[in-house]
Amino acid sequence: MIRSPSFRTLPDFLAHLDSRGDLKRVTREVDWAYEVTEIACREARSEGPALLFENVKGARFPLAVNVLAATRRIEWAIGRTPASVGAELEEILHAVPPKRLADLWKLRGSARRVLAMRPRRVGVARHDLGPDLSPLPNLQLWPKDGGRFVTFGLVSTEHPVTRVRNLGIYRMHVHDSRTTGMHWQIGKGGGFHYHEAEKRGQPLEVAVAVGADPATLLAAVAPLPEGIDELAFAGFLRGAPTRLARASRLAMPVLADAEFVLEGVVPPVERRQEGPFGDHFGHYSHAAPFPVFDLQAVTRRQRPIYQASVVGKPPQEDKFMGEAVQEFFTGVLKVIHPEIVDLWAYFEAGFHNLLAVAVENRFAKEAKKTALGLMGTGQLSLTKAIVLVDAGVNPRDRAAVFQAVARNFEPAEDFLLIPGVPLDTLDFTSYTMNLGSKMVLDAQAKPGRPPAAPLAEVADPRAFAPEAIAHRLAWGGMLVVQVKGEGRPLVERLVRRPEYAAVKLLVAVSDDVPLGDDALLLWGIFTRFDCARDIVPAAVETRGAWLACRGPLGIDATWKSGYPEPVENLPEVVSRVDAWWRPE
Repeated sequence: MIRSPSFRTLPDFLAHLDSRGDLKRVTREVDWAYEVTEIACREARSEGPALLFENVKGARFPLAVNVLAATRRIEWAIGRTPASVGAELEEILHAVPPKRLADLWKLRGSARRVLAMRPRRVGVARHDLGPDLSPLPNLQLWPKDGGRFVTFGLVSTEHPVTRVRNLGIYRMHVHDSRTTGMHWQIGKGGGFHYHEAEKRGQPLEVAVAVGADPATLLAAVAPLPEGIDELAFAGFLRGAPTRLARASRLAMPVLADAEFVLEGVVPPVERRQEGPFGDHFGHYSHAAPFPVFDLQAVTRRQRPIYQASVVGKPPQEDKFMGEAVQEFFTGVLKVIHPEIVDLWAYFEAGFHNLLAVAVENRFAKEAKKTALGLMGTGQLSLTKAIVLVDAGVNPRDRAAVFQAVARNFEPAEDFLLIPGVPLDTLDFTSYTMNLGSKMVLDAQAKPGRPPAAPLAEVADPRAFAPEAIAHRLAWGGMLVVQVKGEGRPLVERLVRRPEYAAVKLLVAVSDDVPLGDDALLLWGIFTRFDCARDIVPAAVETRGAWLACRGPLGIDATWKSGYPEPVENLPEVVSRVDAWWRPE
């Protein structure tokens, strides 16, 4: 087991990283527009060190990025592996309520962490900067972003009636020195609190902490059930209570050890155009009206360090945080669904777009019941595609998952389409914000049905489709065809070709998707299709109200008119960084 101190502040953790040679200090002036992004992207791809920019153009304070953009730093931050946290949570849930004295004895090792879950009020002195965002090193990540953004703000709210607290991370578009957007996405706790306040015609108090200890950062991204306190979970992770202090302008308390706290209110009814923003789906999300945060005060610690997170095409820092959080709560989901052996959401697809679930069936088709249950569970309700695999298949191994599709998936029996349901706010493929469609691919072995042999090769699609540029037979059953321009006509022709009758999935992707890069291949497929609109079966058979899809399941995953563009940095910025940046 890895052990480390209980880090109370962001500087505490950065000092620890520095002592281990895992912090790179950048003294040269860097530009908040795109240059920090380019450096952070390079270092995240290689799991390089955390970065501390000591001289950001026009800013009064240093900037930390990629603080948790490496597996080792996540483990140092919590003193053990994320999987061990998940195992402990699972053990606690199995033992509570205790049925006998032995159950309590098994939990003796967790007692300190459980007792640390109650936040503690303290008196601290914080320096008042006034209501002004201009001294802060907020970033413009990508060239077509709508402006600068607070990208790692820990947004704290209280329910206007119950006073139940929520802590979440929501981007904040800086409109001017005293106002920002508040991007409350679908299904977020802060958004629910605002909904209740707005119904009553009341402004909602909001405290935004920027720069916090790693336990608080991880708790803020954790998909806890509504009403469960993220600060309590941070205390559990840290093994020490989260400290709260009196705010300077608000009635609600604020994080005592945050580097900066932005205090303000979000008034009812008021909306302002927010975005575009290059988000973690690797595309710009369209501009849309969102609530407005009115800043009343900025307070800070002595010699504070600002914090930002860079998002874009995977991998970025959110990969490491998201995978850690999955490890935390896999055991919890297994308590709720005992038939689940393991499950994994793929960072390559933006987490919500692809979930693989290994299920041990205790009765026929139990796995499909499990898939439907997961689609109604917390943040998993935003999942777009679920692939079900047998208990012996590792859902974290993309090759094993899609090889199971090659062996066991038959569209006529194993494809479930669910149109017209809630979807992640950032998903643009249905052209309607917060709405779209979902699908389930049952890739489990079926009694009485012999498995198909994975394919070793297929006919070159360029022989039948001159617009095809290149192709790849991925994992024995998915034919991916790179095409310039529209993909649907190509998919419609190829799924009906007898040469591809044994192919399970036939996918068209755009020419910016590198076929040889597994991570970007999944990104290029699963972020660019709507299940109901863009899936093209070879044939459809009607059985009453059931539409059975036959032959290869075609997917048009090309970029389409009306989609936001994928994010790319400016060539001149890339060249400028090439001229001086040297990785560790």
